Amino acid sequence: MSGYSQLHLGPLETVAVSVLPQPGVTLMSLVADVLGGRSQGVHPAWRRAVRAAVPTGAAGVLHPLFAPEYSMVPDCLTPTAPLWETDLSAQLDRLQEVSPDALLAELEADFRGTVPRQWQNVVDRPQAFITAYAAILRAVWDSYAPAWSLAGPLLARETERIGVAAVSDALEPVLAGIGPRVRLSGQTLRLPDPHPETFERAGRRVVLVPMVSGNGASVFSFDRPDAVWFGYPVPGLSTLWAGQYPEPTVGDALTLVLGTLRARILRGLSRPRTMGQLAAALVCAPSTVTHHCGQLEAAGLVHRERRGQHVQVTRTTRGDALVDLLSTSWR
Repeated sequence: MSGYSQLHLGPLETVAVSVLPQPGVTLMSLVADVLGGRSQGVHPAWRRAVRAAVPTGAAGVLHPLFAPEYSMVPDCLTPTAPLWETDLSAQLDRLQEVSPDALLAELEADFRGTVPRQWQNVVDRPQAFITAYAAILRAVWDSYAPAWSLAGPLLARETERIGVAAVSDALEPVLAGIGPRVRLSGQTLRLPDPHPETFERAGRRVVLVPMVSGNGASVFSFDRPDAVWFGYPVPGLSTLWAGQYPEPTVGDALTLVLGTLRARILRGLSRPRTMGQLAAALVCAPSTVTHHCGQLEAAGLVHRERRGQHVQVTRTTRGDALVDLLSTSWR
């Protein structure tokens, strides 16, 4: 990646948030990884299954969408364009019906009359491209739909987690730790992008889209008039790879919002501790504690300070308030 696009959110307490398990976003993440050469961290076994399911030459058909010179997917070819519709089968049916004139008009508008070389074959034979493109996306989803179904409990738990965070004024720690490729700096989200731009939220709703593709997944769109959305790996995705299914978190809103280890760290800081003391108390590697404390510090929930040979961790006033709120109000 050559840089990061930025989304200026404004004061987080003013941000309206929704969570939407949109299968079309997962589909495009899979396609980008398996056929577009854009790593999303898809598990090798899933990658092999998708490749075995698609027609020969699929990567060549999709090359214009992911070419390094200018990667883009026209809105008329995007199964996420009707964002609020989660019936992917209906969206894929509509893709087959896209008219060549609509595609050519959008390419003309997007490229201001100068279509890049990698799109020339599409311009020359738009109907053939639409037919092949729709068939590839259908084959990818037919092979992957069982994994999406298995992820149902993870998606339900994530929907609940974001809901609790939204009504508990705990959006900042959620955004700070929402994915390995998403960065929150103050009021600004940064996401990797080969063609970086800067966007303003401008009062639009923020839609969080948990994805069931890979642990490094990142897909976003900040140019809709009604909402900005970004996809991130659904927490617990690796349990699907191992065939393990975690028990739902019951009765503990702090763990639901922050995750088990971060909640234990924050609760364990009722008094200041060194990083070594935390690692010993939690029975985990110091590097693991360092990573999670870094995420908590980015969210303003803890403060780290070096004192001699040790790094001391202290819970901030904001951290105290969050522990207090989510340990009492949601019992």
